[in-house]
Amino acid sequence: MTSIKNPLQDKQWSPYLVGLGIGVLSWFAFASVDHPLGITTAFEHGAALGVQAIAPGLAANNEYFETETPKVSWETMLVVGVFLGAFFSSLASGDRERIVVPVMWKERFGPSVPLRFTAAFFGAGLMMFGARLAQGCTSGHGISGTLQLAASSWLFAILFFGTGVATSLLLYGRRSKTHV
Repeated sequence: MTSIKNPLQDKQWSPYLVGLGIGVLSWFAFASVDHPLGITTAFEHGAALGVQAIAPGLAANNEYFETETPKVSWETMLVVGVFLGAFFSSLASGDRERIVVPVMWKERFGPSVPLRFTAAFFGAGLMMFGARLAQGCTSGHGISGTLQLAASSWLFAILFFGTGVATSLLLYGRRSKTHV
């Protein structure tokens, strides 16, 4: 007798199945809230809400708040869902490792945890700045925009992936090809 395998315990899924799921989620977002998928707006609104709470005088005199109304929205819940989904997926699949400094980073830059965290923090900040400058992130442009066949999103996706490859080669050299 063969047992039925639980797909939630798999360490990876078919990219076609995951792509189909993201497409269905994107349709659901358009149908339910008439808004494309996006992640970075939640971080922007979170930072703005933090400024309002910590320095209300600064917020009152900032022109950002004249045009934007930061709030906890469905995008915030999407961010929470991504973190929770990743966490529970790692628990279900048993694919959970406590790697603070990845091997590839350690080989190139050494085992320093503060250096790794500092680089990750500034790298994430740079990506967030770029996403806000482009008025969309990899999910906003890369998923929702390309799904709508928006030319700006296709240009963003090409530049994003090209920049990622160039940055990887710059940081790790040609050896990075063997780690993919």
